[in-house]
Amino acid sequence: MTEVTLSAGVVEYEDTGGEGPVLVLLHGVAMNGSLWRHVVAGLRSDYRCVVPTLPLGAHRRPMRPDADLTVRGVAHLVAEFLEALDLQDVTLVMNDWGGAQALVAEGRDQRIGRLVITSCEAFDNFPPGLPGRNLYAAARVPGGLRLAFALLKLERMRRLPLTWGWMSRRPVPPDVMDEWFRPLWTSAAIRRDLRAYVLGVPPRDELLAWAEALRTFDRPALVVWAAEDKVMPLAHGRRLAEMLPKGELVEIADSFTLIPEDQPRPLGEAIRTFVPLS
Repeated sequence: MTEVTLSAGVVEYEDTGGEGPVLVLLHGVAMNGSLWRHVVAGLRSDYRCVVPTLPLGAHRRPMRPDADLTVRGVAHLVAEFLEALDLQDVTLVMNDWGGAQALVAEGRDQRIGRLVITSCEAFDNFPPGLPGRNLYAAARVPGGLRLAFALLKLERMRRLPLTWGWMSRRPVPPDVMDEWFRPLWTSAAIRRDLRAYVLGVPPRDELLAWAEALRTFDRPALVVWAAEDKVMPLAHGRRLAEMLPKGELVEIADSFTLIPEDQPRPLGEAIRTFVPLS
């Protein structure tokens, strides 16, 4: 892992290097960049894959106590990350977490040449679905996040609809999930960071304005959605593809939200088709 110091703190990231087109791949809450391990393995020979671990709960380095870790604040960190690495004409790929859509609404998308939006938060689905509402409820109670994630040390708890059961059709390997959850098990500062994020969701009208602003994104955009998603409605994916002026839609079968876990090969093929090598 490499690291870069941003305004909120130190952000770790993986960078496969190379001269190919740049893909920046973003994960969701209580995950790290390893969500993309299978997709990156299939693309790294031809693309430069840059995978930051955002301060969404699985990060190992706590952010500064005064950092803005609201949804908007983390989106701004993504823009700052692109600037710090001087990445241009990036294909920004997001899964589960949809906050980066705010960069279009706020005019901070100059470094983004293409968007790939895969089964993620959109419109007013923040925090998303049943798992998101459960996480929000835990964050509102003192000690709630500590208890919620302590329960996830039990593998059977991970497959409940309230937790991770609706996030992927197939269980995420236990060692991968252990890596995601360990910072929350061991660090009060990491739990503080996650709580600031979960409770930092903008009002509904602002979220809807972010989605509406995608109509102004005049570059190529690909929407990849899990056809059986129980957390991110398929109708949202179809609406996004219609709103984006150069939007395309790919629906992937036999997958829930975490397409990089359930169906990494079709997702990688869709990205290859969408992002030309020259």
